[in-house]
Amino acid sequence: MATRREPRFKECRRLGVNVCGDPKALDRANDPAFKSKKKKLSDYGMHLIEKQKVKAYYGVLERQLVKYYDRASRKAGKTGENLIVLLETRLDNLVYRLGFANSIRMAHQMVSHQHILVDGKCVNIPSFEVKVGQVISLKEKARKSSQFKDTFLGDNKAALPYLERDEENFSGKLISMPERKDIPVQINDQMVVEYYSK
Repeated sequence: MATRREPRFKECRRLGVNVCGDPKALDRANDPAFKSKKKKLSDYGMHLIEKQKVKAYYGVLERQLVKYYDRASRKAGKTGENLIVLLETRLDNLVYRLGFANSIRMAHQMVSHQHILVDGKCVNIPSFEVKVGQVISLKEKARKSSQFKDTFLGDNKAALPYLERDEENFSGKLISMPERKDIPVQINDQMVVEYYSK
């Protein structure tokens, strides 16, 4: 299976936003050595950066993103918002948002290695589309892992209005479809649409 393997902090500095969620990711971004290397971007360059932010935030590859864009463009409403909502309801992303994992890469791996259940059934497809009302939980065996337990019980994620956490049962639920204003990603949706519309 193809995966994104770029150095995470370097990617964050290049894109100008903390796409990996690590608090130290942008520590070196303001160093004079990095500031002097910045060049003025063309319109195409700015559109490209916004598209790359989407890929980095959600850990998807180009071919996957094109498919999501095609689906988003066929839905009613704004294509850019539809795209972000579709990506936000991926299983690996919700595993990350609920606090089971410290990063989207860790969440992707947890799903692939069959540590995650959806409505009590094992799902090992990171791109699985979670529906409203479905419960995401940690497998009983995985709950014995101190790493998984500490990550989920640690205060490492801000509460989101479309998610509900149940710490006692090591689970969480998608209680409503995300609204774009509530999704914590710094992306100019319209620029992404313009990039693919050319």
